Amino acid sequence: MVRTVIVEREQPAEVRTPCPAPVPLPDRDLEEAETQSLWGRDRTALRICEVRRAAAVGGAHAQ
Repeated sequence: MVRTVIVEREQPAEVRTPCPAPVPLPDRDLEEAETQSLWGRDRTALRICEVRRAAAVGGAHAQ
C-alpha cells in the first residue's frame, strides 16, 4: 500500500517581510543624476529583497 502524506512547513519570517517601498521623490523636477541615483537605489533594494525571499523559501524546503 502506498500512502501519500502532504507535509506543510512553516515559512520563515523573511518570506513575509515586505520589500521596501520606493524612495520618496521630492516635489520638484529631478535632475538626470538624481533620477538615476533614486532609480538605482530602488532597483538594488528590490533585488536584495527578492534574493532574501528566495533564500528563505529555498531554506524552508531544504529542512
